[in-house]
Amino acid sequence: MRRLPPLGAIEAFVQVARLGSVKAAAEELALSAPALSRRVQSLERFIGKPLFARRHQAMALNADGERLLTQIAPALDALSDAVEMMTSSTEVLRLRLGVLPLFASQRLFPRLGELRAAHPQLHLDIDTAGHGIARLGDGLDAVIALAREIDPSLYARRLDRNWVYVIGARSLVEGPNALSDPAQIAGLTALIHRDMPDTFTAWRQAAGLEDVEPAAIDLFDSGQLMLEAAAQGLGIAFMLESHYQDANDPRLAHLFDIEVESPYSYWFVCRPRALQQRPVRMFHDWLIKTIGQN
Repeated sequence: MRRLPPLGAIEAFVQVARLGSVKAAAEELALSAPALSRRVQSLERFIGKPLFARRHQAMALNADGERLLTQIAPALDALSDAVEMMTSSTEVLRLRLGVLPLFASQRLFPRLGELRAAHPQLHLDIDTAGHGIARLGDGLDAVIALAREIDPSLYARRLDRNWVYVIGARSLVEGPNALSDPAQIAGLTALIHRDMPDTFTAWRQAAGLEDVEPAAIDLFDSGQLMLEAAAQGLGIAFMLESHYQDANDPRLAHLFDIEVESPYSYWFVCRPRALQQRPVRMFHDWLIKTIGQN
């Protein structure tokens, strides 16, 4: 059998790769920074090539490091999980997850049976209150957020890419007075989510209607209520394609065939160190495999 590098060197490499910092990885492994650096260097000597691009206060994986991490991290995680299962006094794993209600109802909860079947010991505490990212580490382990971009100090994985849809009551596209010209929004109420104001701006620019104002703009903090308001004819909702498709509501219609890439995406977000926690990593891997599109 071919000789393997020391397990401590492999563990040090994976921690630095995931946390992006020798200092943070050293704290996680209860080592001094010089001791951890020596372990990483010993692995590089064993392999015969550098694995990181060294920067002032950070270390970024190079191409060889990325390939090694992809192959070696799952094996190390599996080893860690096996030891934890043998030594743990409880089989229940708990994840405190912040998630937006519309994503939860449309995309997460329809698949939670699959999660339970795959990981029966994993239980979720669901939190649908706002400002989830700000509460990471203070009540929440991970968050599924809707945002333009994520603070680079956090770990983030994009779950989708989307299009801006104008969603209205089906009656607006039926009959002799059906809407056909995007400029007709001037006579309608625009329904906009407080956390997604740029959906309207992006759509209006793509339609060449920067100077056209709707009759009124009503703001919501609930995507579910926006869809219901649109279905009842109270206005037209500027939302995402996935919101429309997943709603599958016969009362609703997609208005105006204008393709506009959404400035917003759904993201899985946590603190980098949280990925070392088994419930976070377990849910993350399942989510990316099952729901993530990237």
